Amino acid sequence: MAKELEKNTITKKKLIYSISQENEINPQDVRHVIQAFLDKMVEHLSEGHRLEFRDFGVFEIVERKQKIGRNPKRAAEPIIIPARKAVKYTPGKKIRQLIALGDEEA
Repeated sequence: MAKELEKNTITKKKLIYSISQENEINPQDVRHVIQAFLDKMVEHLSEGHRLEFRDFGVFEIVERKQKIGRNPKRAAEPIIIPARKAVKYTPGKKIRQLIALGDEEA
């Protein structure tokens, strides 16, 4: 029987702590760099730019089409879900390979 994959959430705070410990860097310095990185990502995505990080992946804005949804309690009444923009992430080669290796171990 395949073992269940544990879904552990890594928060920004945990990530900052981990990086600061592994690299012996002040956590405040790590926090500033990570926050500046995230702010720039949001800024460029909001301007319509595509962000590409080799081996990691690509972030881009895509247009989701309008669609019709259903309320499970009142299935006869259609709900119109308007078109909207969304961020799409496509994993890079390295991440796809690591995920594939993880699937083989399960």
